[in-house]
Amino acid sequence: MAKTVRVIPATPRVFRSETAAVHGRRKTAGYARVSTDHEEQASSYEMQMAHYKNYIESRADWDFVGMYSDEGISGTNTKKRDGFNQMIEDALAGKIDLIITKSVSRFARNTVDSLQNVRKLKEHGVEIYFEKENIWTFDTRGELLITIMSSLAQEESRSISENTTWGKRKQFAEGKTSVGYSVFLGYDKDFQINEEQAKIVRLIYKLFLGGRSFYAITKELEKRGLKSQSGKDKWYISTVRSILTNEKYRGDALIQKEYTADFLDKTRRRNTGEIPQYYVEEHHEAVIPPDLFDFVQSEIKRREQNGKHSSVSIFANKIKCGCCGGYYGAKVWHSTDKYRRVIYRCNKKYAHKGNPCSTRHLTEEEIKQIFVKALNSLVEVKENVIAELRSLIDSVCQTRELMEERDKVEQELRVLTERLETLIRENARVAQDQTAYLKQENEIRARYLDKQQDLEKLDEQISERESKRNTVEGMIQVVCGINGGQTAFDEELWSGLLEYIMVNEDGTVVVFKSGIEFADGACCSY
Repeated sequence: MAKTVRVIPATPRVFRSETAAVHGRRKTAGYARVSTDHEEQASSYEMQMAHYKNYIESRADWDFVGMYSDEGISGTNTKKRDGFNQMIEDALAGKIDLIITKSVSRFARNTVDSLQNVRKLKEHGVEIYFEKENIWTFDTRGELLITIMSSLAQEESRSISENTTWGKRKQFAEGKTSVGYSVFLGYDKDFQINEEQAKIVRLIYKLFLGGRSFYAITKELEKRGLKSQSGKDKWYISTVRSILTNEKYRGDALIQKEYTADFLDKTRRRNTGEIPQYYVEEHHEAVIPPDLFDFVQSEIKRREQNGKHSSVSIFANKIKCGCCGGYYGAKVWHSTDKYRRVIYRCNKKYAHKGNPCSTRHLTEEEIKQIFVKALNSLVEVKENVIAELRSLIDSVCQTRELMEERDKVEQELRVLTERLETLIRENARVAQDQTAYLKQENEIRARYLDKQQDLEKLDEQISERESKRNTVEGMIQVVCGINGGQTAFDEELWSGLLEYIMVNEDGTVVVFKSGIEFADGACCSY
């Protein structure tokens, strides 16, 4: 039996502006966007708004429903374009039949965003007219043309972004700096010191030098009712740490801590070596003296390395037993009666049965008196101490020779690397005695490992000397700031100057961070 095929003609629903009158008046909106707030762009923005309003109202087959706009917003991403997003929402809700805009690049510079929105609107019977390119999205050629034009707009944005970034980095390399201002406690815009806020910053540094942990500092700030940089009563450990480690407070600026990873979505990432950074010294007025700032960095590092810092008591891990070398800890006597008191005693005093440590216990007041007495003895020979400390920097803390040695080792490593690469390439090119080849390769690798170890040791020595320098320079600053004899105990001086107190059977030795020692108040060594 023969098959009969009957053709049913297609009746496509094509919406064209030219035939709109047949289907009724179309609800029409205009969209305008400029990417900057420059005067010439602002003028363009106003002209776009007026032009499309007049253009739409002049058409008998269109009903003007309003203008949508974004001013000073990039077109590479639609997430922050409130006007654009509202327009799309209204169109999908049936409030708009036709959108008029200047060009594809005004609509979106992101190819994916452009096509997704065009297709979504098309599915809901909403057409877009791009005046500059004369593209109607219901036209059969519309999507292809939009794809091409959007891709060109996207590449243009990429080029602009890369050129702008290159220009900025070139300026940084030439010493021309531009630091983007964000909220910094202690500074107003243009890095002008805000004295009221600066007092809080200085207090944070003082509390830290007084032995407080990051957590203890947050509690103290909240107790005093001080506001954070965001104006809130709640303080966080991360905020305190940031204030104590941000180079802006010493008057310097590290540029490009973050970078834009994707020019389309403007994703920002922390710079961990992906792009160059630029450190600008004396960029603005310092809230914290540079020497004091460096000293704080050394103290942070020291606490992290030791892992012994306690925020419970400033005396914790500061008093040593001369008998066994253990630390003194707080003990409570008569905890349940009126004679209750806290004393400090060697934690290992009775660790060995029948042979307790012979060192005596100390009260908190006695500890304070010992320190104040030693401090006053130091002040008496203040000029000699400062001179000795500066001499110590010149003799012990220099890193020039170590740096030169480091450069030499790095050069040797580069030579060994080249030799190994040459050896491997030659073995791959020409067949060789593999026994001899492996012997030579292993010798080079062994020498390379030895040089790597040398480099690590040099890095460690350089780091130790730099840390020592920062400690000594910090101590010099603190000592210079002491005027006259001290009558009262000062937590900041305790934390800033003291390394530890050694308690012996016959007395005590106060050891300052520079290595200067005072035995029962008298200087015993420099």
